Parts: sequence; C-alpha cells; structure tokens
Amino acid sequence: MFRARILSAFVTAALALTAVAAGAHDIPNDVTIQAFLKPEGHRLRLLVRVPLESMRDMPVPAHPDGSLDVGRLQPLLADNAMLWIAQSVDLYENGVALPPATIVSARASLQSDRSFTSYESALAHVGGPALPPDTKLYWTAGLVDALFEYPIASDRSDFSIRPKLARLGVRTLTVLRFVTPEGAVRPFEYYGDPGLVRLDPRWYQAAGRFVELGFFHILDGTDHLLFLFCLVIPFRRLRALVPVITAFTVAHSVTLIASAYNLAPDALWFPPLIETLIAMSIVYMALENIVAARLERRWLITFGFGLVHGFGFSFALRQTMQFAGSHLLTSLLSFNIGVELGQLLVLALMIPALELLFRFVVAERMGTIIVSALVAHTAWHWMIDRWDKLRLYNFAWPEMNVVFFLTATRWLLIAVGIAALIWLASGVLRHQPEQQTEGKVV
Repeated sequence: MFRARILSAFVTAALALTAVAAGAHDIPNDVTIQAFLKPEGHRLRLLVRVPLESMRDMPVPAHPDGSLDVGRLQPLLADNAMLWIAQSVDLYENGVALPPATIVSARASLQSDRSFTSYESALAHVGGPALPPDTKLYWTAGLVDALFEYPIASDRSDFSIRPKLARLGVRTLTVLRFVTPEGAVRPFEYYGDPGLVRLDPRWYQAAGRFVELGFFHILDGTDHLLFLFCLVIPFRRLRALVPVITAFTVAHSVTLIASAYNLAPDALWFPPLIETLIAMSIVYMALENIVAARLERRWLITFGFGLVHGFGFSFALRQTMQFAGSHLLTSLLSFNIGVELGQLLVLALMIPALELLFRFVVAERMGTIIVSALVAHTAWHWMIDRWDKLRLYNFAWPEMNVVFFLTATRWLLIAVGIAALIWLASGVLRHQPEQQTEGKVV
C-alpha cells in the first residue's frame, strides 16, 4: 500500500510538471518580433508576432512526447498575449495616450508560416481558423500571432509608440511596419526598447530627438573624447581653440551628411578602416603634443582627421536615421548641434581641470608630455587591435572609371573649399589680437 501511494504521487507530479513545462524555461537569447500598425477610420490595429517561448510563465499543456497540446493551448493565448504584449506597448494619438487595447484574436502558428510578409496577409491569417488540434507544435518552434485594436479619433492623426518588449528575450529585435491610411509602409527596425518612436515626426520633433542623440553620443564616445582631449592639452585658451574646434566641426559635418546620402563606400572593410584611422588620429595628436604642437597648422590637421571622425559618427546613426521620418537633413544638422553642445560641455570641464593639474601638481611641459604619452599608449593598443580586425577583410580597389573620378573630384573640391574657408576664418581670428594691441599702443 505504501509503495502504491508513492508511485501514484510520483505519476501525479510527473503529469503536473508536463502540463506546466513551459514555466521552467529560461529567457530565450534571441527573439525577433514582427509587428504591423495601421490606423483605419476610428480604430488603430496592431498585429504582432512573437515566439511562443518568449511567454515564459504561461502554463502550456504538453503531450508525453514533448509536443504541445494545441487544442488546450489555444484558449490560453488571448490572456497571455494581453499580458506579455499589449501591456508592454503604449500608443499615443497626437501626444495623448490611447485607452488600453482590446484583443480581437490570438492564435498559434508554425515557424514555417510566412503570412507576416504583408499587412493584408497577416490580418487574414490572424483572423483565420486556428491550427488543428493534432498539429505537431513544440515550445521552441511555435509562434503567437495576435491582433489588438485601439479606439482613435481619426486615422489622420499623428501617432507614436513606446514599445517595451525587450523583456521577451535577452536580445530582442523588433521589425515594426507602420502602414499609413494610403497604404504606404514606413519600416522601423531596432534592438531592445527604443523609447518613444514618432511614426511620422514633425521637423522639430525629429530635431529634438537628434540633438539629444548627438549630445549623449559624444559623451559616450571614448575615442572622440580622447581626440578632443589631445586638442585641448597644449592650447587651453578658448580663443586659440575656436579655429581648431571649428575645423573639426565642419569636417565631421561634411562626411556625416555625405554618408547619410550614400556617398560613402559601403564595403565591409570600410567601418573597421575608419575605426583604425580614428585610433591613429589620437596617436598622432598625442605624439604631436609631446614634440611641441604648433597652433598655426593644427586646425588643418584637425580638419583632415575630422573627416574621418565624421564617418565614425555616421556608423552610429545608421540604425537611428529611420526615426528621422522625412526630415533627413534637419536630423543630421540637429545631430551635429548636439555633438557640439556635448563638446562645449567637455571643454568647459577639461580646460579648468588641466589648469589645476599644471598649476598645482606638475609643470605644464612635463604634464603635457606625461598625459599625452598615456593617451598615445591607450590609442596605440586600440589601433593595433582594430588593425588586426581590418586585416581579416579582403580589400578590393575601386574600379577606375568615370564615376570614380567624378566622385573623387567632388570630394576633393568640397574638402579644398571648406579648408579655404576655415583658413580665412582662422586668419581673421589670428590677426584680431594684433589689431587690438596696435590700437592700444596708438
């Protein structure tokens, strides 16, 4: 009798564990989410497809062979879709939060299903018949498709979304397609939670987002900050730094805008080449500080390296330009404004710090050598590591045709023209103190 009770308890526990097998699953590493969003009349439709395994706490009935009991699974999907998807998405109409979603339908799908290639096919699929109860569906190979609706005042309003679906996996990729009432599709693709996404931003909304992006990008970019630090070390007077910083600003603006308009090489070796050159620019500037830099020609060298750094900025913007809407140039200029604001903040902190260092800790010349040597040492290791990665790519020389020479000539003319303007501006700034001194003597 005692053994029979033990055996019965063991069987009951095994069945219970089988019925809730999904609850013991870990957070999936890579999760891809597909979504469509379309305003239609007085309703906003949200179609979402997520992997079944991303709904980790859902009790999933399973067969002894490990496959899921699709017939018992289907009634559980609506509530769990509301819990895991709808409650993690905030939608706004003209800046006002929309009421909670209403779920229209939810169903399980196989990974082989391709209905989410378009809004129409996805809508028809989610509203169609559910999978047959005898379908072989496994926890790690199943999908959940759901349709939500939100009441709206007009399909011509300005809509925005704040998705918070990163909790579905360790690394989540969301492919969101906003379908306008006219049928135009605006794609968005991002990792994690991107914050508030304006699906059709006004120019000032795009500008504000990119000013903020540029400001924090320069603060997070260690290599750009070290380059700026090298510029400041020997010349800690703001008037002397104006032409140098102006050269850097104009130069990286040129290549950043050119890259956004697809005028830069798109080869795989180009990003690691730029990263290597950025490290090289820091090494050069640091070594120049050690051997006594000359202010008269530093602006020109800074201009050349600024062109390289502009390409580096463009790499950071590749995934973000999708949030600019139709305001590409405005967003690029705003990003540059944000970068300059960040640089001004850094300069405001660096210059007093260096003044205190050279006044109370170490002599200016010796301090310049020591600090520049430390920067050069760090950047040298970066350069070697990046060069090792660059060597893995096969470099192919561009074809010497008419298009190549026209492009090269265009870049050369732009560089020479802007360099000439900066040279004139630096000359005016350099002669202003002399004129003021002569005026005082007279």
